[in-house]
Amino acid sequence: MNFFVRMIFPQVFLSALFGISRFVASGMLLCLAWQMPAHAQFRVEVTGVGLTQVPVAVVPFKGEEGLPQKISAIVVADLERSGQFRAVEAKGEVLDESSRPDMPQWRQRNADALVAGSVTRLADGRFDVRARLWDVVGGQLRGEFKEAVVASDLRLAAHRLADQLYEKMTGDKGVFATRIAYVTKSTSRYTLWVADSDGEGAQAALASPEPIISPSWSPSGSHLAYVSFESRKPVIYSHELATGKRQLVANFRGSNSAPTWTPDGKSVVATLSREGGSQLFQVEVQGGSPRRLSVSNGIDTEPAFAANGQQLYFVSDRGGSPQIYRMPAAGGAVERVTFSGSYNISPSLSPDGRWMAYVTRNSGQFKLMVMDLSTGQANAITDTSADEKPSFAPNSKLLVYATQIQGREALMTSTLDGKIKARLAGQGGDIREPDWGPFRQ
Repeated sequence: MNFFVRMIFPQVFLSALFGISRFVASGMLLCLAWQMPAHAQFRVEVTGVGLTQVPVAVVPFKGEEGLPQKISAIVVADLERSGQFRAVEAKGEVLDESSRPDMPQWRQRNADALVAGSVTRLADGRFDVRARLWDVVGGQLRGEFKEAVVASDLRLAAHRLADQLYEKMTGDKGVFATRIAYVTKSTSRYTLWVADSDGEGAQAALASPEPIISPSWSPSGSHLAYVSFESRKPVIYSHELATGKRQLVANFRGSNSAPTWTPDGKSVVATLSREGGSQLFQVEVQGGSPRRLSVSNGIDTEPAFAANGQQLYFVSDRGGSPQIYRMPAAGGAVERVTFSGSYNISPSLSPDGRWMAYVTRNSGQFKLMVMDLSTGQANAITDTSADEKPSFAPNSKLLVYATQIQGREALMTSTLDGKIKARLAGQGGDIREPDWGPFRQ
């Protein structure tokens, strides 16, 4: 079965892809709260060279030597993964947030910015993380960071520090403290994971012997919608991460698939076949009759809201082959968006309203594309041939997607020009369908 068939029209093809006919009679399902610990699933490998990368030195933090989480290393990895920074070697230096750096020395080492800090264990067992950002060129203090956290939040504190540094140096909000969701299949077990934006700190939200597909973050980041086959058919649930509690959203006659949240977080738009064909419906999470949005003789699926919440993008074969269309969010006149190629799927819209990422098939290869919505110009940004399911970071500067590299499935992040990529290499299993969560509230 083609690796990407599941993305086209899952309600039609999933039985062949996942072996749905071989249901586990017990239907065993493990539903887990967000706090449940799990081993990290990935390691980060950053590759590529951007055109303009700010050289920044991050000195090893005083007091981090014996800690399981090295704050400075996490910060460096975050900044490099963004594609906008290049690390300047700082090993062996002894500085903390109270030090006054020797600016001429760092200028000679071609550093434009310098970060120094410390980690101190407090009497109550927490850790006090402090740091300062220096403008080496101007010789000025640019920012300070201070946060006291429990040991389990040291990595999160490092991501928050990286976010603050990123914003101070670029003017844009950082996304390192955000999370991603994805699904793995290992032997006969499917697991829905939630991890840090760098793939570390992965925690299992759901595990099942039956397929789990199409995870979608709520606007608040508190819930995930997804499709589960535990009832021997595709059914949509809403899952509260903090408690592990689930709520049935759509279990109508036929298939229920491809959920995406409405901007207000009160409903999902999904593909239902309750009226015969596979069409888009809006379904309130708290219950009620679905409201049909699309009308066609084809299959309409993979809905995605535009940044303004006023337009809904989706995939349809109404013209004979899968293409991306858009219509008013409440339904109405449909406009075709993709014209190059005969097979375009999986639209993802950037939060700033400027870009659409999607997957195109060309000569049997599946490539990640990024389209400038103002001009319609689209460019391939990968050199792989099995890309799937792109999802934008909430600051619109990065994408996460799944692909295959040297026969192994992996998650990747990429800048929008494709110049800087970070491989989040899996520890085994089939990695599928990533979705990048919103800014933490």
